[in-house]
Amino acid sequence: MSEDLVTYELDGDMAIIGLNRPEKRNAFNPDLATAIAHAVIRANEEAKVGVLFGHGDHFCAGLDLEHFRNRMSKGDAKQRRRSQIIGPGGARGFDLIARGDIPWVSALHGAVIGGGFEMAASTHIRVADTTAFFALPEGQRGIYVGAGASVRVSRLISVARMTDLMLTGRVMKAEEAERNNAVQYVVEKGKHVEKAKELAKVIASNRLESNFAVINSLPRIADLSYSDGLYVEGLVAMGIYSEESTKRLDDFLAGKAKRLKPTE
Repeated sequence: MSEDLVTYELDGDMAIIGLNRPEKRNAFNPDLATAIAHAVIRANEEAKVGVLFGHGDHFCAGLDLEHFRNRMSKGDAKQRRRSQIIGPGGARGFDLIARGDIPWVSALHGAVIGGGFEMAASTHIRVADTTAFFALPEGQRGIYVGAGASVRVSRLISVARMTDLMLTGRVMKAEEAERNNAVQYVVEKGKHVEKAKELAKVIASNRLESNFAVINSLPRIADLSYSDGLYVEGLVAMGIYSEESTKRLDDFLAGKAKRLKPTE
């Protein structure tokens, strides 16, 4: 992992990964994509939750289009396939986040464009500050999304809204992104990382097996029929029950666990 391209910090059970190519608005090239993948693999091994953010004024402006254009125009068919599979922000790399071992919270600000939007969509909770803006301009660039957006982004905001963004190049501000389910939280400018860490600490206190079941079972159950989904839910619920589950339930019944209350 190159410290020039990503930063990595382990804060207790929380791995904090920062995209560190601010002079290019954290745009993807193969080296950055590889560095992120290595950092995510490391986080899966030593943390209970991950936080992903961007250094500088933007989260991620997508592909480094100059690099991508040169690579694709000079490459043969094999090279082009490789660009889609393991190139900048490749779909397989984002699957390490979306269906890995731990939950991920992304802290978003500034540009969340193209591949940056695709990467954010692979995280499980998305926090945006008021400077964040979202777009999928591939149609205007004569290309197509290639890092999982057709699956992940369309499921978040709907096929209709994704079609609109891709065909027209329209930009969504943070508040509209929240209304359309692209993000779950909108905070004041500069508070996005703080909020992401706050949520990550709560997530890290959960049972590991419960977190794993949430991030890996829910998206798969969504692909099933109604009756099959209920069947798989039952299997997962029974399969992860353990002595720790009993202890946590006993703590709650004994008044030792924190009671739920609405957020002020």
